[in-house]
Amino acid sequence: MAQYFEVHPDNPQPRLLKQAAALLASGGILAVPTDSSYAFVCQLDDKSAVDRIRRLRQVDEKHHLTLICRDLSELATYAHVDNRQYRLLKLATPGPYTFILDATKEVPRRLSHPQRKTIGLRVPTRATTLQLLEAHGAPLLATTLIPPGETEPLNDPEEIRERFEKLVDGIIDAGACPLEPTTVLDLTPMGTGGEPVVLREGRGNLQALGL
Repeated sequence: MAQYFEVHPDNPQPRLLKQAAALLASGGILAVPTDSSYAFVCQLDDKSAVDRIRRLRQVDEKHHLTLICRDLSELATYAHVDNRQYRLLKLATPGPYTFILDATKEVPRRLSHPQRKTIGLRVPTRATTLQLLEAHGAPLLATTLIPPGETEPLNDPEEIRERFEKLVDGIIDAGACPLEPTTVLDLTPMGTGGEPVVLREGRGNLQALGL
């Protein structure tokens, strides 16, 4: 049965987030709020937890999982970033954008795309997510909380509890999230002089990035 953490949306209680981070450190999966819906998260280097998340979502290894990072410097540890890419990332982070970039060797091979060796990364704005990352001390692996066979993410923590409390180890309730997903940008073409490719237009404003 999942532990249920009710936290303040703007000033989450550090004690509760430390308890949630301890679940992650012991191999747990959490349902957590982000700035674009709730997501399943686990620690980066835990194969068992990653496999559980894929089974929960019913997605295969070709489905991009996303690394949620605290800041740009952390992002650059896990992705190859050149000067052009960095300028765009600096404009867009933190914010509701997910970036596809070439993965570094810091990313376990099983987590990057099997053909392209790419990884999705984002730096959120939501206080609860950022403070959970701080309590955990490292990026988290995430995927949008979309139930199998459905197309819309869940944003109501009570409904998530009703449907998933026996399948995850913890649920962080910081109130409802927006239902609009992140904007997804593939930045890999920029590495060879090309332009970013918009894979999905979501909450992230493209005009703000000059796109």
